[in-house]
Parts: sequence; C-alpha cells; structure tokens
Amino acid sequence: MIEHLNLGRVNQPHAEAIRRAVERVAASGWYVLGREGEAFEAEFARYCGTAQAVGVANGLDALTLIFRGYGFPPGSEVIVPANTYIASVLAVTNAGLVPVLVEPDEPTYALDPRLVERHLTPRTRAILAVHLYGRCADMTALGELARRHGLKLVEDAAQAHGATHGGRRAGNLGDAAGFSFYPTKNLGALGDAGAVTTNDEALAEKIRSLRNYGSREKYVNEYAGVNSRLDEVQAAILREKLPHLDAENRRRRQLARFYLDALRHPDVLLPPADAVACDAWHLFVVRHPARDRLLAHLASRGVGSAIHYPIPPHHQAAYAEYRRLNLPITERIHREVLSLPLHPQLSDEEAERVVEAVNKFSWQ
Repeated sequence: MIEHLNLGRVNQPHAEAIRRAVERVAASGWYVLGREGEAFEAEFARYCGTAQAVGVANGLDALTLIFRGYGFPPGSEVIVPANTYIASVLAVTNAGLVPVLVEPDEPTYALDPRLVERHLTPRTRAILAVHLYGRCADMTALGELARRHGLKLVEDAAQAHGATHGGRRAGNLGDAAGFSFYPTKNLGALGDAGAVTTNDEALAEKIRSLRNYGSREKYVNEYAGVNSRLDEVQAAILREKLPHLDAENRRRRQLARFYLDALRHPDVLLPPADAVACDAWHLFVVRHPARDRLLAHLASRGVGSAIHYPIPPHHQAAYAEYRRLNLPITERIHREVLSLPLHPQLSDEEAERVVEAVNKFSWQ
C-alpha cells in the first residue's frame, strides 16, 4: 500500500538529529521560553526574510494572536477565502472579529482580488490570504488592494513553508504571517507548534506578551493574554529540520512536475503548472466530479489518498449562520478535490504506480 502520508517514514532521515535535540533539551533543565526557542525564532525569521519571528503553540494561535495584536475594534471584518480550512475562520472569530467569506479564483484556489474588492465595507480591517496547498496567493494584487484601502494583509502560511512569490518567501509577503508546524507540514514538529513572522517590531513584542499570559515581566500582566508558547523540545526539533527544508521542497517539486507531465486522465483536473518552482507543494490536489469513486478506485489499487477538505467552513455546524451563503465555486471544490501521495520520501517507483492507478480510472 502506498500511503498518502506516513510521518514515521517522513521523519526517518532526521531520526538521529531529533534524538540528539530531545536529549539536549532534557539535559538543559529549561523547557519553555528558553534558548532553543529563541534560536529557532532567529533562524526562522532569517529563513523567511523577516525581522521578527515569534514562536507560539500552534498555527491557529499564530493567526489569532496576530488579529488580537492589531487590536481591531470588536466586530471588525476580515476577508477570508471561503474554501479554506476552518482554522483560518476560527482565528478571526476567536479574536472577536467577523469573517467575510469570499469565493476563490477557481484554478488556483486562492483569493480572487477582484472579488475581494467587491466585499470591502467601512468595517473591513484586514485581508487573510491563505496560501492553500503550498501555492502563494496573488500577493502583488492583494498587497496593492490592501494599501489602497488602508488594510492589513495577513498571510495564512500554514501550508507554504519555503514557497515564494516575486522572489520573496511566504511569511514575508504581507504585514504578518501565521505558520503551523503541525507534523504533516513541510516543516513539521513532533507535536503542535507555530510561529508568527513580521517586520512590525511593535506587533511582535505585543504577541510575545499575549502568548505568555499577557506578560513580558514575570508576574506583571499588561494584557489578558493566553498560554501559547512554543516549547523547547519542538523548537529544538524544528531547528534540526529547518536546514533540510529547501532540499525536501525540491523533491516535492520534482514529484509534482512528474505528476503534471504523466497524469493524463481526461476527466482529472490537475493543479496549475505555471509556478512549479515557486510552490511548496504541501499537497498535490486533483479534482474529479466523481471524487469518492476515484478515491475508492485508488484504494483498490493500493494507493492512499485524502480529501482536503470535504466540508467547507460555511457548511460546518460551528458556523451555521453562514450556511445560507451562495458559494457555488467553494462547494464544487470541496465536492471534487482529492490529494495524491506527495512527500520527500516518496520513491519514483511509487509515484509511477500512483500515475498508473489514476490514468486507469474508469467511471462512466
């Protein structure tokens, strides 16, 4: 069976470095907000090209703390792509703000700047650009739009570690960015972890306080903060894996290029091939009108696949008030998307078997 993803296999090349990192932290006697976290923040900021990086507990907290850090008035609106993972929406509502769901540009799955502009109101304070599946949104157009209207442009870069747009890396394309280092990500920890990157030093300092109960000085609390700190073990592991990120992303791009060239099923819609060298290829997502039958067909041939994501946020019970929205593009995407195996340890032979299985799918 070719699994869609096996994290043990993905981490196997790093096993010895991970063991050393854990032992180093255990021996240090310091496990929260210590040297490993500070070093990782500096190294990740340097990697992204930003002045600041702030480690937090997870990707959702990273985005939530950005919105809290800006201090927008309660009820302010944030533009969010309707087809994103629900965490993007949760970050907005957790910060006491109102998500405005906007249909994506269908070929790229990213925010359509033209539609964004139509949804702006006097209450809009920010645009959340989600780099879904590892492809950067059109940050040039969105940046111009944000500047023209005096809005903050925030990146949800949870799936875009190492992706680029216009020669700059994700995390340094807007005013601030939230990253997740969940184990499945291109740069994954061995548990939950996240970070905020920004060139805004005042925002970074406020988030450093908010993540630590609202405190920068022990027992002195300036804000009603939260407990959202990147622990030393995860920081140490991420430090060991970060130097290998570019090489692993290159392997992802090799596999993506092979899929794009070799997948020839007339009814399987492939992702865009115009930015192979820029995308992080966190996921290789195809579409088919009979998606569930394709998934079953692949499983019968020993190929695992996954759905990212089966239910759009506005159809989740958590956001029942949005169910009435007319979002046909988003709903079609969620009915049709299927992720094929793609990770740095996938062999050429396995990729060939995936292609053969997809190309032999018969559904009519």
